[in-house]
Amino acid sequence: MATVRVQTPAFDTGAELAALLAGRTDVGGIGCFVGVVRGTAGGQPILSMTLEHYPGMTERALTAIAAEAEARWELQGCTVIHRHGRLLPGEPIVLVLTASAHRQAALDATAFLIDWLKTRAPFWKHEEMAEGGPRWVEAHSGDDAAAARWDTMKL
Repeated sequence: MATVRVQTPAFDTGAELAALLAGRTDVGGIGCFVGVVRGTAGGQPILSMTLEHYPGMTERALTAIAAEAEARWELQGCTVIHRHGRLLPGEPIVLVLTASAHRQAALDATAFLIDWLKTRAPFWKHEEMAEGGPRWVEAHSGDDAAAARWDTMKL
């Protein structure tokens, strides 16, 4: 069963990895992704990014995405942590860890999780720009294309 959390405070990647591996000797590969707030968008400086969500609904969606990864790959463990609230450039937003007996399953599951989180997790992002005022972050077609590859992939 995956560990899924939606939280305001920063996470400690090392502590989360240690928790995932605690007492395990059946893990041969770890997949890891840490998403971080960029300092620019479209060449313009970003002062902050605020992530909004609906408690309960978001956790259910992330749990379903993690369960899909566990159904597709033989994972010994999976951690998904997504932050919300006001974040500054350089701060971590999301952590995905996957553990498997073999590296490829861990790496593929990590890529899948990030692609689906990016397109299917119910978060709304608002950027505070240095110039031009605040703006909502729109979805990118490249993100949709990356996620769509998993819809048709046969494992």
